[in-house]
Parts: sequence; C-alpha cells; structure tokens
Amino acid sequence: MSAEVPRPPTNVSALAQLDERSREIFRQIVESYLATGEPVGSRNLSRIIPMQLSPASVRNVMQDLEEAGLIYAPHTSAGRLPTETGLRFFVDALMQFGDLAESERNAIEAQVAASARQQSMESVLSDASQLLSGMSRGAGVVLTSKSNVRLKHIEFVRIEPERALVVLVSEDGQVENRIVPIPAGMPPSALVEASNFLNAHIRGRTLADARIELQKSLATAKAELDGLTQKLVEAGLASWSGGEPDERRLIVRGQANLLDDLRAMEDLERIRLLFDDFESKRELVDLLGRAETAEGVRIFIGSENKLFSLSGSSMIVAPYRDAQSRIVGVLGVIGPTRLNYARIVPMVDYTARVLSRLIK
Repeated sequence: MSAEVPRPPTNVSALAQLDERSREIFRQIVESYLATGEPVGSRNLSRIIPMQLSPASVRNVMQDLEEAGLIYAPHTSAGRLPTETGLRFFVDALMQFGDLAESERNAIEAQVAASARQQSMESVLSDASQLLSGMSRGAGVVLTSKSNVRLKHIEFVRIEPERALVVLVSEDGQVENRIVPIPAGMPPSALVEASNFLNAHIRGRTLADARIELQKSLATAKAELDGLTQKLVEAGLASWSGGEPDERRLIVRGQANLLDDLRAMEDLERIRLLFDDFESKRELVDLLGRAETAEGVRIFIGSENKLFSLSGSSMIVAPYRDAQSRIVGVLGVIGPTRLNYARIVPMVDYTARVLSRLIK
C-alpha cells in the first residue's frame, strides 16, 4: 500500500469489541482487496454478506470501521480498502490458515530433495527460493550465514612477503578465498604447519563450531606450535569466525513476478521502490535477521518495518534449522500487501521444515 495511505490511531478496544456484523463486513472488505486489489462499496457489500443489511446500514458499519483505523477511502465517494492496521488485525484475528494440498507438499519435497542430491547447499537454497517464487507469484528470499557451511579443507598460500591467500573448501564443494596478513619472515614450513593444525580440527565442523574448537585447542597447543605459526592460525580463526551480518548470503529469486499484476501507475511506482529496496540488501538482511529469533512463521506488513515503508510490501518468512535444531537461516516470500496470506503462510512453513530435515 502506498505511503499516502492514512494510518489513524488504532482503537484497540474497538478492535476487540467488533460484533459479528462488523467483523463480517470487515472480512469481506479485506478478502475483496486480497482478491482484486480494488476498493469495495456499501452497495456491493450489502449483496455479498450473508446477512440482510441495507446499503445504508453497511455504510454505518463502515464508518465505525474507519474510525477504528481498520479501513479507509482511497478517493472521495469511493469504496473502502483495509489499512495496514486492518490487514494486521485480519491476519492475526480473523484469517483461517489452510493447509497445503498433498500435491503441493509432494512437489516441495521432491524438488528440494532432487536439488540436494545433485547440488551444493547454496544451490539448494537458491532452488528453494525459486520454488517459493513460482508457487506464490511473489519474490522468494533466503538468508543464510556462511558460518553454517561444514568445512572440508583449509590451505595457506603465500602471495606476498606479509600476506597469504587462504583457500577454504566446504563439504558441499564451495570454495572461498580470503587474504590474511602473515608475520614478516614466516618460513614456508610454518604455512604448512598452520594448515595441518587447522585441518586436524575443523573437518566436518561448521565455522561457528570450528571457532570454538580451535579456541580450546590453541590454549593447549601453544607449547607445540611455533609462535609465528600460532599467529597465523589465530589470523585464520579471526577471518573465518563468521556470523556477522556482512558474512551472510542473501538469495532473491522471482522479482519479475511482482510486475505481473500491476493495476495502476502507483503500483508500478511501488514495485520500483521495492526493487530499490532489494538493491540495498543491507536492510533486507537486517530485517530477515529479526525473523531468525522467531520460532515459526513471521509476517511483516507494509510500514511495520522501515524497509517496506515506501513500497508498502509484505514479507512472510520462517526460520530453518540444522540437525541440532539451531536456526541457521530464514526463507520466505516478498510481495504486495495483498498477498494470499492464508496460502503462503503454510507454504513457507512447510518449505522451511523440508529444508530443516535436509541440513545435517
């Protein structure tokens, strides 16, 4: 929803005290918006609600809903649309979340399993993002930390007298190169010794686990390691500590889907602003990081977060876990505020659970 949408103070007690008639009219307004993106007027509402009410009676109820901050009129004499507060109330209090069809569950499981058999974990995550994009007609997003990859091999290669290239190989085939400083005058044997020491302690561990293990090992190995070699090991340890925000990988797939259902120039402007948001990945990473502390699916609607305050988009995300039940990333869907929440919430939740079963 655009930045011009009025957001009057929410009357919390009014929300809690909506009677059946008000809830039904409000539900119809929201469901019409989610289906069409268009405002709905009192005359149409009086025809579709499952109770006998005149257009005048419906208008009186709509006035009460507007005063409660749940709906607004985009134009004079127009029908009504839900505010972001109204959408949040609808999602939290009135929406009935369904379950995925068995065919959809099978499709998610089959595609994720096929990717896992043939590709690296990063490719699996990319495919999962693409899968969510295709099923939701929104943009699929995945955030994962590089500290979650399991290590296979580390090697130091001198490139300058006081700098070395570190080659980091993970079990799923990813290769990462980093530059670390090395002490002046370090002999080639020290590079080999540091590589051997690290490889003896990190194989099969995540970066986060390797860091803990190495800190323990260094405390007992100082007598055995040459002083220069110890500095090199510690430099590598600092470089690979992982887990910081700029050490995270962000995967976004299916942005073009967001262009498929534009209804007005303001929609095009909203999408342009959203694409600008994608370009500033720092804020999207921060927002997804907030979802990592949640136990289940989280829904962010419009200006509830500063990232989407202009584009008025919504995001539905869920964390996924490793074999030790630790949260290692989040995945989900970004789209307009009129996303099909009832369908996409269980879709995101199920995909996160399927991914969690694959991560060792």
